[in-house]
Amino acid sequence: MSPLRKIGAFTAALAAAFGAAYGIGGAVAPVDAGRAQEAAHASMTDDGGHAEPGSAAAHTPGGLQVSERGYTLDLETTSLPAGARTTLRFVVRDAQGAPVTAYRTEHGKQLHLVLAARELTAYRHLHPARAADGTWSVPVELPEAGGYRVFADFTPAAAREGLTLGSDLAVTGRYAARALPAAARTATVDGYTVRLDGTLTPGRESDLTFTVSRAGRPVTALQPYLGAYGHLVALRSGDLAYLHVHPHEEARGTTVSGPEVAFTATAPSTGTYRLFLDFEVGGRVHTASFTAATGTHGH
Repeated sequence: MSPLRKIGAFTAALAAAFGAAYGIGGAVAPVDAGRAQEAAHASMTDDGGHAEPGSAAAHTPGGLQVSERGYTLDLETTSLPAGARTTLRFVVRDAQGAPVTAYRTEHGKQLHLVLAARELTAYRHLHPARAADGTWSVPVELPEAGGYRVFADFTPAAAREGLTLGSDLAVTGRYAARALPAAARTATVDGYTVRLDGTLTPGRESDLTFTVSRAGRPVTALQPYLGAYGHLVALRSGDLAYLHVHPHEEARGTTVSGPEVAFTATAPSTGTYRLFLDFEVGGRVHTASFTAATGTHGH
């Protein structure tokens, strides 16, 4: 076969492979594209530059790597259908490849699982159950087709510090591109209005305060959720770097139940971030979402 014909045959085979991965019909969430993204993200430093070979992973924000400090997030479920309630399964493995079965309890749970769409328009904070063999599982229904990032936040019993590992998940179905929501100081969820005050400052600790109200009145009946009166997850737009944040009342030991919930967060770089605040009232958890660019809020 001539070289040109060989190239043509290879191209056709490659196109067929991609077509099978994307599924039948219109634009459907890719199944394997996330793996390439994951590899690219794992080789990036905080400022977006490429990491030098052998550079320390300690300077990489959480969630960008599938393996860190001898632990690996092994997704047994790599694809889910949009709009259907299914079960997500995964295992955390140690340096020898054995499932980890002993964890420390952090914020009331042994492992926190966060799922976020690449466009940061869909978000889930879940707490899976662990079987005796170390397999974690949790029922989940994701509303939008497309690429997702799965974050496992945990502390193995044998480790001194916690870590956040990330892996890519494909959600199949008809895909429609979605823009990142515009930055705003307020968000409304389930009849509650939440106001954000504070500024994300690159490379420095920043105070972020959320004030919860309903029908114009302050909400002073917030209930403890995961050891505090609110739980905040912050993700960087683009690579979905996972920021660790800490509630103020946890550090001070106060028992104020609203309307304000305050956190300290450190943005690793300039950019735009998506903030997800979980708070509980009347036994129900609500999630308020914000888009914040560094250096813009609080002015």
